[in-house]
Amino acid sequence: MGQLLTLIKGCIAFSLIVINTLLWVTPVFIFGLLKLLPIKIWRKLCTHLLHFFASAWITGNDIIASILHPTNVIIEGDIPSDINDWYMVIANHQSWVDILILQRIFNRNIPFLKFFLKQELIYVPVMGLAWWALDFPFMRRYSAAKIKKNPKLKGKDIEITRKACQKFKSKPVSVMNFVEGTRFTQAKHSKQQSQFKHLLKPKAGGMAFALSALGENINKLVDVTIYYPEKTPSYWQFISGQVKQVNVHVKVSDIGDDMKGDYLSNREFKQHFQHQLNDIWQQKDAQLEKYHQQYAKQAKE
Repeated sequence: MGQLLTLIKGCIAFSLIVINTLLWVTPVFIFGLLKLLPIKIWRKLCTHLLHFFASAWITGNDIIASILHPTNVIIEGDIPSDINDWYMVIANHQSWVDILILQRIFNRNIPFLKFFLKQELIYVPVMGLAWWALDFPFMRRYSAAKIKKNPKLKGKDIEITRKACQKFKSKPVSVMNFVEGTRFTQAKHSKQQSQFKHLLKPKAGGMAFALSALGENINKLVDVTIYYPEKTPSYWQFISGQVKQVNVHVKVSDIGDDMKGDYLSNREFKQHFQHQLNDIWQQKDAQLEKYHQQYAKQAKE
């Protein structure tokens, strides 16, 4: 009986989310196309409207969640609340649910979150075009083998990052970066031989290029640590009410000038930046271990 109720609840939640998505994606499509008109003030107005529609979509999803699949999100630390500032948001990555948690926490508290997405995601039905209309940057990664075969590809991904960040200078934005580059699994962890117990190795390049491109506009780093006490959930498990609790630790710090520089050509800066990011990851790993020990102790009692 319990499994049947879970199935019913999940199906209802999914249906309502689809309806809510179609409701708000429609004006996003329309104004995304209208924003192509080469009139500066018109484009600015369209951008504000697009962000309003996107925030309303997230609010609708949160209302659905609070009714059908409430999850207790326990937050430690301070949530920034200035929508007129630029933020770099970084987090560990385990599941698509991470994005839903981040949206729930930061929606309407800081500027709308913009994710760096893989180029292939633009072909995702409905959402791909919505991400395009909202100016989400689509990244195309080139392997070392491809670059060796075609040297002209070297630096192309960096140029894409710079162009994307130019759009972010006209209006406050929160740039979201999962610096591990992929979702955590034990198999990936073992293959990497990561020095961190609960994390994959951080990839500094994308974050460094974004900070450099945004320059003086961006000055706040929001470091988010997400922990699932039971197990890493799937999207279905989340919307069907199987995720009872999530722990989130938020740390806000200033981004100093020493974190903005020429990551590609300046070897000294590159090493310095990687060292700083590794320090952040060490602290994040310690926070995850703290959560792990805390719930392991509770399980024994």
